[in-house]
Amino acid sequence: MTTTRFAPSPTGHIHVGNLRTALFNYLIARKAGGTFILRLDDTDQERSKEEYADGIKRDLEWLGLHWDRVERQSARLDRYAEAADQLREAGRLYEVFETPTELDLKRKKQLNMGRPPVYDRAGLNLSDADKDRLRAEGREGYWRFRLDQERIEWTDGILSDISIDAASVSDPVLIRADGQVLYTFASSVDDTDMAVTHIVRGADHVTNTATQIQIIRALGGTPPAFAHHSLLTGAQGEELSKRIGALSIRDLREAGVAPEALLSMMARLGSSQPVELKMTLDDLAEGFDLSQFGASPTKFDAEDLWPLTRERNQALPFDAVRDRIAALGVPADLAERFWAVASQNITKLDDLADWWTIFSQGADPQIDPEDADFIAQAMPLLPPPPYTDATWGEWTAAVKDATGRKGKGLFMPLRKAVTGQAHGPDMAQVMPLLQVVKARG
Repeated sequence: MTTTRFAPSPTGHIHVGNLRTALFNYLIARKAGGTFILRLDDTDQERSKEEYADGIKRDLEWLGLHWDRVERQSARLDRYAEAADQLREAGRLYEVFETPTELDLKRKKQLNMGRPPVYDRAGLNLSDADKDRLRAEGREGYWRFRLDQERIEWTDGILSDISIDAASVSDPVLIRADGQVLYTFASSVDDTDMAVTHIVRGADHVTNTATQIQIIRALGGTPPAFAHHSLLTGAQGEELSKRIGALSIRDLREAGVAPEALLSMMARLGSSQPVELKMTLDDLAEGFDLSQFGASPTKFDAEDLWPLTRERNQALPFDAVRDRIAALGVPADLAERFWAVASQNITKLDDLADWWTIFSQGADPQIDPEDADFIAQAMPLLPPPPYTDATWGEWTAAVKDATGRKGKGLFMPLRKAVTGQAHGPDMAQVMPLLQVVKARG
């Protein structure tokens, strides 16, 4: 069975880059009828917060990315300890004691000699007596995975054939001195135990993938199929990470972006397929194909979400907004007409409130100086509400007869006087919704 996972750390709000990873893994599982796991990487007890875990779930639920089960790494610490013992017994996990300063000096020396800054494996040569002496000095040991220094190869679902020389990579630290299990290790154990078959994540994880392939094999598992999507940049190609706080899913939701708009963009951005609005995840899954994605950094402009949001909102049936419209105070007998008129003139659903304010409380008239006399003649010809579908035609005909104006010179000043807007819905449809016309005086 196809099994995928999304493994965020609950140390903050998820953003558009995280969403891309979650969505790709979700769509692979959805398309195959498989399992999608939400796995919270919460081994960092200091930075992990329950409010962020709840926020991640809330964001995914808003997007419709429903998981089949939730796993928490903090509940699997005993399993990681057991796996660590397994690697120690196999000679693949060894204790080291270098301080960050000492490691930095080693790296600088290697670079000065023209060598790659790879850990020199000095920890492998420590005797038990050496380790006791270092501990007596107040040092705390931490644990590295001993890589087999061979080429690590896989066929990536996006990047094609990848080959990394493990000799060019430092043995990764898997367990810190304070006992905290790090991502590279915990994730490998989980992917093995949970029989994850496919993993899609950012291109910045390629080296992690190489080391995790060896860790998974050392644990007796079979590495999943990996794919690494391109990283997002800003609209001008700038680094997105500096702006990522403003691009959290929570903030985009609160700004009024439609979930379908966000999903439709993320499911196609960086691929050879055009970004098109899809109203369901099944529609997105049907056309999803990892082979269509490229490796180059992908430009993301949040402004591009608004045309898609407008398209989505204008396509909603009345039943989908019935409660929202009722909450605005629109009378039940006008609600469906109000939606038909206002829906084609909004981007965000929150824009509906502005239109109901215009219809129910009247708009401040916009009268150009050259039209002041014309409006003074026209407004007395408009009877008080309520209005009908025929009111606009009857009124404009009467004003035309009285003033001689016609065409745009007739209609535009009257629209601006009544609605305060130069553009908007067809006025014949607007008039029956108007409760007040301020320009009448």
